[in-house]
Amino acid sequence: MNTLQHGGPDAQGAAPHDFSTNGNGCGPCPEVAKALRQVSAAHYPDPRYTALRQQLAAFHAVSPARIVMAASASEFISRITAAVARVRPGTAVALPRLSYGDYARAAQAWGLAARCDEPVTADVGLAWHCEPSSPLGQSEAGLGTRLRTADPSAVQVIDRAYEPLRLDGMADVPDAALDTVWQLWTPNKALGLTGIRAAYAIAPTDAGDAVERVHAMAPSWPVGAHGVALLASWVQPSVQRWLDDSRTVLRHWKALQRKRCDDMGWHSLPSNCNFFVAAPPVKDVAQLGGRLRAHGVKLRDTASFGLPGHVRMAVLHPDSQHAWEEAWRAVRGI
Repeated sequence: MNTLQHGGPDAQGAAPHDFSTNGNGCGPCPEVAKALRQVSAAHYPDPRYTALRQQLAAFHAVSPARIVMAASASEFISRITAAVARVRPGTAVALPRLSYGDYARAAQAWGLAARCDEPVTADVGLAWHCEPSSPLGQSEAGLGTRLRTADPSAVQVIDRAYEPLRLDGMADVPDAALDTVWQLWTPNKALGLTGIRAAYAIAPTDAGDAVERVHAMAPSWPVGAHGVALLASWVQPSVQRWLDDSRTVLRHWKALQRKRCDDMGWHSLPSNCNFFVAAPPVKDVAQLGGRLRAHGVKLRDTASFGLPGHVRMAVLHPDSQHAWEEAWRAVRGI
């Protein structure tokens, strides 16, 4: 059983006020939700996803040959780690200092040593970057330089799950550098539809045999009919306009939520995204999480990211923010 900690529903089901996942609090996107309702699941998708890959390629202005479909971000993380391990067994995997646990878990599954926040030297076969980062939601300073100075034999991947939910700032990565790395995209978060599992990666321009190797290691039909509908909708101008409008709303909600943190005595850290990290004024964050969960509020303990004593909070509607404050007052006896 996969015991890695994630946000979202638990044994009690979905929390009425779930701050633990980073889906777009303005979602689901109505246009995409409508497209999903109209999907016919009577047939398999095209096993090569020809039309979908062309749409995604046009959206990113790259060749369709560079588009690799994935069942989810987690599935691609496992698959590309396996692909690197087959070619370079015993290699090291470089991780950000604070990062999503699936990167290290995939390395461990293939017997690869995971190292945090170190230069990408000749003994590193796979290097992970997250831009913007999770759990902090910040841009990685000097990422362009790190990519440029890394050992050229390393496979480098930028997880861009939160780029569509960036509310300010920009990535410190020149466009030319993006052509030298893998980019992993998971639009379900931006569309507020995390229950639909579908993702894709953009391969480097000179990936060569690596692309075919990663394709060959995929299961048949990694993306089902509903995932295809989500990704095809994702590239539509009207959906991108909805996303842009939602970012405006999220900026306002975020300002309210951070002020509420200040008023409650929770110390929040800077963030460029629709989520941020905060330190509640308690000694036991895990215990606090359990008590708040009993009041219908769920937070993400960041200990699994390597940051104990903090929680990650998605930006939600002010009604949910009010429920969180009321739950906090209840458990603190205020």
